[in-house]
Amino acid sequence: MVNAFILFKVSSGSEREVAKKIADFDEVLVIGIIFGEYDLVAEVSVKSLEALEEFIAEKIRTVPNILVTSTMIVARKYKGRNSRTVK
Repeated sequence: MVNAFILFKVSSGSEREVAKKIADFDEVLVIGIIFGEYDLVAEVSVKSLEALEEFIAEKIRTVPNILVTSTMIVARKYKGRNSRTVK
């Protein structure tokens, strides 16, 4: 499996609409609206690098109002404690 984070810059005011469309793709584990240089971040999981390329080229690039993407492939994952208290 290949996991990646995809950062998105989208047209102003389209954040919720774009996030909802991206959330519908099976490859997307979670997507969130963020503040800063980018507008959205999605965590995705696919079978291979080839599948990641297909996902980006054939699905992500068909979503209107996406201006720029930046993909970060996860090299290694670490899991925190199962439960943490939010203060």
